[in-house]
Amino acid sequence: MEVFIRAATPDDAAILLEFEQKIIEAERPFDDSLKDGEIHYYDLLELMRSPAATVLLAVAGNEIIGSGYAKVVPAKPYQQYKEYAYLGFMYVKPAFRGMGINQSIIQKLLEWAKKQGLTEARLDVYEENTAAKRAYQKMGFRPNLLEMRLAL
Repeated sequence: MEVFIRAATPDDAAILLEFEQKIIEAERPFDDSLKDGEIHYYDLLELMRSPAATVLLAVAGNEIIGSGYAKVVPAKPYQQYKEYAYLGFMYVKPAFRGMGINQSIIQKLLEWAKKQGLTEARLDVYEENTAAKRAYQKMGFRPNLLEMRLAL
């Protein structure tokens, strides 16, 4: 199976929205603060239009099987760099998991970030999502700051 990575276009909006809901469905068990019903994490059309972002898709044959984005984000004034790449919207259809698809998407996102002159990439993952953490660590990401919360 040959898989290639390409930029998303507005014509891909329906599958992107489907992927977004699959991501939310997978993350609900890790975050009881998410609202019930359909919610949205991303403005995907804006990300596709922005020169400071890229949305990539993994395609096998004519089937879109995975996604991810990177966007340029301003760093905190006390950090060593002015901007960094924030990665998100990581999704691979279940039938294609474990085949290195996510790694391929991330690699292309990191290449894009380097072309933007960025020297840092970050992403968020739920502490309890061990499979995702393991995949990101395999790519060289390491834990940084753990956000903690308390419902009042």
